[in-house]
Amino acid sequence: MTDHLKTAARICSIIEQRIASGAYEDGDKLSEMALAEQLKVSRTPLREAFQMLESIGLVTLIPRRGAFVKRPTMTRLVEMFEVMAELEAWCVRLATKRITPAQRLYLRQAAQDCEAALQAGAPDRYYEANNRLHGMIYEASGNQVLAEETQRMHRRLRPFRRQQLDVSGRLAKSMKEHADILDAMNAGDADRAADLMRLHINTLSSTYDSYLMTIGEPAKDSV
Repeated sequence: MTDHLKTAARICSIIEQRIASGAYEDGDKLSEMALAEQLKVSRTPLREAFQMLESIGLVTLIPRRGAFVKRPTMTRLVEMFEVMAELEAWCVRLATKRITPAQRLYLRQAAQDCEAALQAGAPDRYYEANNRLHGMIYEASGNQVLAEETQRMHRRLRPFRRQQLDVSGRLAKSMKEHADILDAMNAGDADRAADLMRLHINTLSSTYDSYLMTIGEPAKDSV
């Protein structure tokens, strides 16, 4: 990735986290001038970041008017998490049967990195290792179409999944859920692994709902 694209991706990450945290309301206009000055960037990567955000449904670009926040309602998020739960459950069901020794080692390393980040109190490192763990399960499913669609949904939900890790105690609970899923995979119990993964993802949805309430956001549709 070029420095130019890295800058755009960094801007995209900052803005999507602000949207997920409630810093922006649905329909808010994103000021190019203010953001460029605040983030110390030129308008070119900023506009590319807006396009990235539009591609995942978090921004609407209107010609000659600018970029406007398109924040999903809680109902929409719950529906997306429900789809994500089924996609990931399907992935882990297939992965339990198809995972290679090399993929199993990679999965174990990602889990160990999650544990190390948890012990260090480093949520950013935890989230990066968590992404690798889930990504390897997608790949280990042996179904490229399923892996691609799951990764696409994962990308759309990324800021909201990331936000829920800030909820008190969530890192440790997530780590325990990962351990239970990997134990089921190691035992060759595809049904249990799928059930645990489905519960893991649906828990993320309810945790984000709780997070919204802590910052004074309504848990139902009102945005």
